[in-house]
Amino acid sequence: MKLLVATKNPGKLKEFRELLAGLPVELTSLAELHLDVEVAETGDSYAENALQKARECCRVSGFCTLADDSGLEVDALGGRPGIRSARYGGSGLSDSDRVTLLLSELESTAQEQRTAHFRAAIAIVCQDSRSWVVEGQCDGVISRQPIGENGFGYDPIFYLPDRQLTMAQLPEDEKNRISHRAQAARKARALLAKEFGGAERDA
Repeated sequence: MKLLVATKNPGKLKEFRELLAGLPVELTSLAELHLDVEVAETGDSYAENALQKARECCRVSGFCTLADDSGLEVDALGGRPGIRSARYGGSGLSDSDRVTLLLSELESTAQEQRTAHFRAAIAIVCQDSRSWVVEGQCDGVISRQPIGENGFGYDPIFYLPDRQLTMAQLPEDEKNRISHRAQAARKARALLAKEFGGAERDA
């Protein structure tokens, strides 16, 4: 079975291919299918946004579709950037620009008050209108400066106290065990294995 991952980001597609390896599904992306689908993310939650993307991309492509929405919630900023994480500060900013903006907003915030949470929702929608949503969360602290070359987005400033590393410093296999997306993907994996066959695997 072909499963469309509703993204143009090759890094995200690679991550999902690793997270869902071994299932009887062939993952592809909007870019690989040469589809240009823009979905207005008007939901009030990650789950709503993920469902919107999955439904529209399933409709356009004709394939069962997996879509995710995720964000960084910083307690000292009242939960911002939240569901606007990918567009924080405006659509013209790069990932690096958004990291710089966030760090500037937290410049005078004490270390013990820099707690944050990565949250993710994954929606799966099939041509027969069946749909599922699963979620995951990872807790951490915002570092003073970006550290690490792995990952993308806010990974270089998301510090994990128990590992004394940022998300961007983690080896890929470890990130794929503990990240918010990994936690949601494990639930999605179990769901896909139940619905379409294939083996689950341990975390």
